[in-house]
Amino acid sequence: MLKSLLFTLAALSFLALVCLTPNTVNAKTVKIDGSSTVYPIAEAVAEEFQKVKRGAIRVTVGISGTGGGFKKFCRGETDMTTASRPIIKKEIEVCEKAGIQFIELPIAYDALAIVVNPQNNWVKSIAVSDLKKMWEPQAYGKIKKWNQVRPQWPDSTLNLYGPGADSGTFDYFTETVVGKLKSSRADFTASEDDNVLVQGISKDKNGFGYIGLAYYEENKAKLKLIPVDSGKGAILPSDETVMNGTYSPLSRPLFIYINKKSAADKPEIKEFVDFFIKHAPVLTKKAKFIPLPQNLYTLVQGRFSKLKTGSLFKGEVSIGLKIEDLMKLEEKRK
Repeated sequence: MLKSLLFTLAALSFLALVCLTPNTVNAKTVKIDGSSTVYPIAEAVAEEFQKVKRGAIRVTVGISGTGGGFKKFCRGETDMTTASRPIIKKEIEVCEKAGIQFIELPIAYDALAIVVNPQNNWVKSIAVSDLKKMWEPQAYGKIKKWNQVRPQWPDSTLNLYGPGADSGTFDYFTETVVGKLKSSRADFTASEDDNVLVQGISKDKNGFGYIGLAYYEENKAKLKLIPVDSGKGAILPSDETVMNGTYSPLSRPLFIYINKKSAADKPEIKEFVDFFIKHAPVLTKKAKFIPLPQNLYTLVQGRFSKLKTGSLFKGEVSIGLKIEDLMKLEEKRK
């Protein structure tokens, strides 16, 4: 009798679950992967969208890094990919060979934060030339101590933490600081997950690294933010310094890329991207990133509505190019 009662209760529970969520069984799916930096924005949008759709459309968001995301995207495994840098020529060629046409949409601004352990009392600011000295390939096995970067810094081990090679943050940093894409020393603690880097630096007095600004904002109590001097004085990253370009060269736009065929053939993809663009100003800020100006979101919406393919950056990481200028130039060419 007890088994019969338990069976009956289980059956009733299942039926109740089905009745409460009638759309989840046959839900359409939007598949996203890519940048760990852009993940908080994509996840925030996905959560809000799924609430609105009440189970009718399911959104999955993965983290395999910008490079890893493009690999999946160009194999046709995802409808969208997120990126913390523009798509590069090699990735464009892979997509073209697979017949994948993409729509590139900038969705927010970000900055790379240079961070140390809170116990570090000797680094007050850092020059871009110091960063290069630390991270260039020639530093491998040679620049091992703080005083080898600056003589006034202590004779202590320099422990470096940074994104892995599949990360768009790694790509942007190496292009910007070292001067060549993916050019870096190899003897550092690497991870595509910024949270792993945060934990490493926060527990290592001699730890030094770079992460997305949003991850610093989430972990202010565990890290110390360092101003960067590119030749015009030391500047801290903030909404204002990123927007006005004074936190240079470590400010950057963030992107989503959409498979054109998915956008054209699947109504759920178009609906999700429209929702993404419309709510990006609020949800981007909620995720501690910097929204684009509203007029740019209007241009972004127009680009998507027309299913405009190709990259504004022509396959280059393009340090210093402004999204506003590129998009307005594209509009004038029509």
